[in-house]
Amino acid sequence: MSALRDALGDLPEAVFADLLESEESYLVVIDVPGVTAQTVDAYVEGNELVIEARRQKDHPYEFTYVSENRSLFLDVELPLPPDATDRGAEASVERGVLTLELPKESAISETTIPVSGA
Repeated sequence: MSALRDALGDLPEAVFADLLESEESYLVVIDVPGVTAQTVDAYVEGNELVIEARRQKDHPYEFTYVSENRSLFLDVELPLPPDATDRGAEASVERGVLTLELPKESAISETTIPVSGA
């Protein structure tokens, strides 16, 4: 978990993120103002959590930028704790906050696959 915690600490200063842990899962919370569920992708690739977020910046046409410091995108790859899994993971975006819950492998119950015969 320390690698994920360290990676969150290495995000740009303008990106605010929290890491929480329970017995069953990890919770990653990242502020993504202007991002919607349609403009964010989150997935696990190998042992990394990949987040790609885009946002639109609308302004009245009679104005032009003098200074522009709000990024239009966030692309990060965060190392996952060894016991985190994407099976059963959930994500949501609400009011500019992305919340990702990644279960711990030990919390995933074994399931049996029914086998039928002819």
